[in-house]
Formats: sequence, C-alpha cells, structure tokens
Amino acid sequence: MKRITNLLIILMFVISYSLSAQQDPNYSFYRYNMNIYNPAFAGSSEGVDFILGVRSQWSGVEGAPESQSAIFGMPVGKRVGLGVSILNDRTFIETQTWFAIDFSYHIDLDANNRLYFGIKGSANSYDANTQGLITYGIGQDGTLMDYESRFTPNVGAGAYLKNGRYFLSLSAPKILSPKRLQERNGDAFLGTDRMHAYLSGGYTFFLTNRISMQAIGMLRYVDASPISYEATAIADFNSKFHLGVGYRYDESISALFMFKVGNGFNLGYAYEMATSSELSGLNAGTHELFMRLML
Repeated sequence: MKRITNLLIILMFVISYSLSAQQDPNYSFYRYNMNIYNPAFAGSSEGVDFILGVRSQWSGVEGAPESQSAIFGMPVGKRVGLGVSILNDRTFIETQTWFAIDFSYHIDLDANNRLYFGIKGSANSYDANTQGLITYGIGQDGTLMDYESRFTPNVGAGAYLKNGRYFLSLSAPKILSPKRLQERNGDAFLGTDRMHAYLSGGYTFFLTNRISMQAIGMLRYVDASPISYEATAIADFNSKFHLGVGYRYDESISALFMFKVGNGFNLGYAYEMATSSELSGLNAGTHELFMRLML
C-alpha cells in the first residue's frame, strides 16, 4: 500500500508541474476572484467587497494542491480603488503565502463604458521541504541540497473595461520571476517562476426580465508554454441564485452554483472533474467553496 501511495504522489508531482506549466492556482469562481489576477478590479464593484475562497484540488490524492484566498476591495473617492489580496497555496512539498496591495484609477469613456487601470505590489513567502523529495524517491540536483525558504517582492499591472453588459480584462499580476521549485523528466531542480498573463472577457444575455446568462472566457499565457483557456456559462435567476458550467481545455469540466443568503451576502460551491488522461480515475474531483459579502 505504501508503495502505491508513493507512486501516486510521484505521478501527482509530475502532473502538477507539467499541465500547461501552470504555477498559479486556477479557480472555478474566477469571475468573482478577478482581483487576484488583475489589480484594476480593485474598487470596481463601487462598494466594499469582501471575498473568501477555499479550493481542494484532486481530492483523495495525498499532497494535492490546496489553496485559500481572501480578497478585499473598495472605492476611495470618485476615481480611485484600493484592494488587498491574500493567497495561501500548498502543493506536495511546497507552501507559499502571497500578499498583494492593489491600486486602481478609472476614467469614464462615455455614459456606459468605464476603463480601469491598476498596479499591484506584492510579496511572496515561499518554502519547499526538499527532504520530502528524498522520502518519495524523487531525484533532485545539487542546487536543492541547501535550499532555504524565500521572501520575494513582485509587481503587476492590468486594465479592465467595464460595461453594463460586458467586460474585458488584461493583466500580468506577477511580472518578476523569482526562484522556485520546478520539474523536468521526473527530477526536481531550482528554476524560476514564470510570468502569467491573463486575458478574460464576458457578455451578459438578458433572456427574460428575471433571468440572464453570462458567457465568460479566460486565456492564460505562461512564458514558454502553450496557451491555456477555459469557458464558463452562468445563469442568473433574479440575482438570487446562480447556476453554471465550465470547461478548461484538456484539464477539467466543472459545475457551480451560488445563492443569495441575505442582503449582499452570497455563498457558492463548485465541483471539478478532471478530463486529462493522466488524472482520469485517479481522484475524487476538486471542490471549491466561495463566500462574498458586499456592503
């Protein structure tokens, strides 16, 4: 049994670093977690916005990715927005906590369109228990023998176009490339974090007076890797209940719902099922919880 467990962990380690070379977590509720990706979203809800998220990926696989996020945003004055994002992420032997402060400024293009510009300043505490590689029989090069935890600063930028029926977003939340653990041919080595760029957009279709449908998409570009993309459709029933489905190319399909508990308070849950051949049948899926409070 222990041998089987070790093999599963080794497989998970290789997969977690090879799927689209994605080094930042994905979220099924990405439409509502946009401050993590784009600092221009800070203050765009025109009120105090507080969001909590918990994601457990590949349930049933030891050491699989787990992340928790907290987002706070609010407008300051007529044109300025401020935000704070905290993301804690754990994958196999890696643990990191990312703290970011966002600043945004918007201009009114016309009566219906508003353009936001944002900058992000952040710091990341990153640690990798390299002794765990030895425990599970994963190779490593000499650069990891005296590895120490790291605290690194970073910067990001983005733009966000907001309209009553659609939105467009372009951003790079972490432009610099600090050192971090990477995998190649089943062996671990000390490489660099790759810059992630995000392009997303959405359009709302009003089906009836009480029902609307929002079609949303996101493209993720990771330096020296293929572009990853996903699409989500979310039905809004009189702003009291949301029901949606999503597809992440060659990775997963998902279903989500969110309901209004009280005035400005929403709770949501999403379930993802892997579609890639490497993970098919290996785990019990991915679970994500979401909470949003708007004041």
